[in-house]
Amino acid sequence: RRQPPIVPTPPPREARWTDGWLSGCGGCGERMLVLVIGDLHIPHRVGSIPEKFRKLLVPDKIQSVICTGNLCCKEQFDYLKSLSSDVHIVKGDFDEGAYPDTKVLSLQNWKIGVCHGHQIVPWGDVEAMAMLQRQLDVDVLVTGHTHKFAVTPHGDKLFINPGSATGAPGSQTPNVVPSFLLLDIQEAQLTIYVYELLPSPAGGEDFELKVQEIKHKRSG
Repeated sequence: RRQPPIVPTPPPREARWTDGWLSGCGGCGERMLVLVIGDLHIPHRVGSIPEKFRKLLVPDKIQSVICTGNLCCKEQFDYLKSLSSDVHIVKGDFDEGAYPDTKVLSLQNWKIGVCHGHQIVPWGDVEAMAMLQRQLDVDVLVTGHTHKFAVTPHGDKLFINPGSATGAPGSQTPNVVPSFLLLDIQEAQLTIYVYELLPSPAGGEDFELKVQEIKHKRSG
């Protein structure tokens, strides 16, 4: 396995990745690294993105940012712009900025649709998301709102939810695991790295970083 692209060197012991990934995207061929993040709810529900995440999210490591909304303040927009000049944001139900409700991107010949998700009823329902995926005519649908990370294949399509990067409580999810995703996009394959902060087995207020890898290949 490759080392997750933005985990520092040496990688966290709990991630257990081998060496072999080039830092950033220089020299890595026809691929893109895309941060997928959302539901920050700063400062209304939480004060900031966890420090362990901020140490990973540094400038010049990724090429694009997809945000599912609910930034809730301009400072967080500026923070995402500091990570990449190519930032795509949709409007959450607590955002006041002039963001679109949906957005369709073309990245490495993948069509990726983005929507916050409060418009999808029932929230997080696969069949309801499939209706929006067909309306947008996309290969991958990215949504948020549930504050719970999910990667769900649906036929030859894929539904992705990065969860809440801050662990902000939601209306139906009072206990939230902080999470974000990183997409390694190649023409025929997506590799999804899921970053979560889980409570330490030792207890207390410490959290451990967990990273998992999920692959999705283009059909045909």
